[in-house]
Amino acid sequence: MSLVERREGIEAGRLDMFVDSAFALTLTLLLIGGDAVPDSASRLLQVLGGIPAFAACFVQIAMFWHGHVRWRHRCLRSDGVGRWLSLLLVFLALIFVYPLHMVFASLFSGISPWFSSAFQPHYAADMRTLFVCYGLSFACMGGTLVLLFRHAARLAVRDGFNPLDARREMVLWSIPTVIGLLSVLISLILPLSAPGGWWGLPGFVYFLMALTGPIMRRFRRKYG
Repeated sequence: MSLVERREGIEAGRLDMFVDSAFALTLTLLLIGGDAVPDSASRLLQVLGGIPAFAACFVQIAMFWHGHVRWRHRCLRSDGVGRWLSLLLVFLALIFVYPLHMVFASLFSGISPWFSSAFQPHYAADMRTLFVCYGLSFACMGGTLVLLFRHAARLAVRDGFNPLDARREMVLWSIPTVIGLLSVLISLILPLSAPGGWWGLPGFVYFLMALTGPIMRRFRRKYG
């Protein structure tokens, strides 16, 4: 191994450790109990009611973190573009954590009073703000991963390797990017005078993530 390759490996490892630590920090910000131990049984039950929202948030944070892990498997080189895009992903994750928690906390609180939440949107303007912030964060994180895999594909072509895996990941992460932007668009189009039930529409849009499997299967059939 040359000195340059060894140095790049060390720099890549340090970057990955930083990204992993940052994503771990976002999970600590989501801790269901906050920074205080429950002082009563009723408070304990209230804290435990936040488990479903925490679980949903955990899955989404883990999804984006694992996207970065898969990118590193396809891009072992350490360079400026990969480094700055990775830092951008961390920056967006630290912003994403707040609207993420508010969306799922209000969702599960609306499903059952057992899943209590301190955040309760009362007005249509609250819902619009929440879905716009969440959708933009969701789309920007997905878009950042698209750019990371695009960069990996370009490096693969330059180095004489097959870029198909990286391009497949580009298509994969384009789906949440488009869905997040669609949710934002619907949130902005809906009039504030719309009935309360209509404000669930920007959230229901995310069920389109179920199309990921069929889209990727079609991509594999077409490109192998």
